[in-house]
Amino acid sequence: MFVATRGEEHRALARRLGAAWTAGVTDPMPGLLDSAIVFAPVGEIVPAALRAVRPGGTVALAGIHMTPIPPLDYTECLFHEKTLTSVAANTRDDGEALLREAAAVPVRPEATVFLLEAANEALAELRDGRLSGSGVLLVDPRAD
Repeated sequence: MFVATRGEEHRALARRLGAAWTAGVTDPMPGLLDSAIVFAPVGEIVPAALRAVRPGGTVALAGIHMTPIPPLDYTECLFHEKTLTSVAANTRDDGEALLREAAAVPVRPEATVFLLEAANEALAELRDGRLSGSGVLLVDPRAD
C-alpha cells in the first residue's frame, strides 16, 4: 500500500500501520499504480491521481463531497483507457468484504476511544491534530 497525505503525522501513522511507501500529496509516486483511491474532498488532486495510474488503471473518488475538479488534460489523465469513478454508497456486504480483506493484510488500525460524555474533548483533539488514527465515541460503555 502506498499512502500520500499532506501531514507528516499522517504519513508516520501510515508507516506504523504497514504502508510500504508514504509521501506528500503532490510528490511523485515511486512507479505507476494499478489503482488509487482519493479520500480527500479536494478536487485539485484528482489530475495527479490520474497521472499516477498505469494505462487501464482506475482512480476512485471516495469522498461524500468534493471541491471542483480542475480541467483535465486528456492525454495525461485519461488516455489509455484509464477509469475515473466515484463511490456513491456502500452496503453491509461491501463493509464485510472490506473487513475480510483488511484482516488478510498486515495493516492494523489505531483508535482512541472516548466515552460519549467526552465528545467535546474528542472534537478538540481532532481539531488540534492530537488524535492519531481514528476517534471512536463509545455510547454505552457496557456494549464493548
